[in-house]
Amino acid sequence: MVKEVHIDTLEQLLPLLTEQEYRADLDRNRSPYIYRGMSDSSFPMYTSLSRNCKSRQNHLEPAILENFAKYAINDEPSIGSSVWRQMILGQHYGLPTRLLDWTQSALVGLNFAMTEENLEDMDKHDCMVWRINMSEMVELLPNNYKYAVYDKHSTIFTVDMLKELTGNSLKQYDRDMGDSAMVIIEPPSLNQRIINQHSFFAVVPMGIDDIEGFLNKNTKDTVKYVIDKDLRWRVRDMLDQLNMSERIVYPGLEGLSKWIARHYYVK
Repeated sequence: MVKEVHIDTLEQLLPLLTEQEYRADLDRNRSPYIYRGMSDSSFPMYTSLSRNCKSRQNHLEPAILENFAKYAINDEPSIGSSVWRQMILGQHYGLPTRLLDWTQSALVGLNFAMTEENLEDMDKHDCMVWRINMSEMVELLPNNYKYAVYDKHSTIFTVDMLKELTGNSLKQYDRDMGDSAMVIIEPPSLNQRIINQHSFFAVVPMGIDDIEGFLNKNTKDTVKYVIDKDLRWRVRDMLDQLNMSERIVYPGLEGLSKWIARHYYVK
C-alpha cells in the first residue's frame, strides 16, 4: 500500500533526505530506495509511450523503436543489437518509451519536483516525490529474474542482463512480468546527464496500465511525499545552495541557460 506523507516545513524534509538502512554485513549504511520527482501532486504516473500512443501503445511501440534504430545508427552504431539500448537512448532524446525515470538521489528527485516550465505556477499547486524500495520490487519478480540479480549481489538489472533474460524480446518481457512485476534497470553511462542524474528506469510492462494502482496493491514500502506549494520556492532556493540545479542535471549550455533564466526570474 502507498503511504502518503505531507511536508509543510523544511524540517519535515529531513527523513526523505537521510533514509538509509544499516547493513550488518558491511557495517555501513545503504539506501534501498529510488525516487521520482513530479511538479504537480495531481499528476498520475504515465510513461511517455502511454501518453503519446494511448490504447495503441502495444501496437506502435515496435515501429517506434525500429525507426529510431534505423535512423540513429549513424550516431550510435551499437544501437541495433539491443532493444533495451534503443529504448534508453531514445528516452534520453525524447522518444516515447515504456521507461519511467527514477533516480537514486533524493536531491535529484526534489530538483525535478521543484521544476516548472512556467515559473508562475510554482506556488499554485503542491508537488511530490515518489519513493520505492528496490529490494521490494525484486521480490515481486519471477524466479529466474530474481536469481539473475541475486547472482550479481545486487537489486538492479543491467541492459545485458535484461537482454539475456528476455532474448531481446519485448513480448517475452511482457509475458514474464504480466501485471504483477516490473524490472528496475540502471542504464549504461551513455552521457554525462545520465551520470549526474543518478538515473534508473522502471521498465513498465504492457500488463500494468495503472502504475500507482500496481504499487498500491503490490508494495508495502512505497511513499508519496506531497510537498506544500507554499514551501516550493524555499526548497528551490535551498537546492541551489546545495549545488543541485539545472547546471548539474542538464550539464552543458542547456542547463546553464535554464539555471540563469530561473536565477534571474522576477517573482
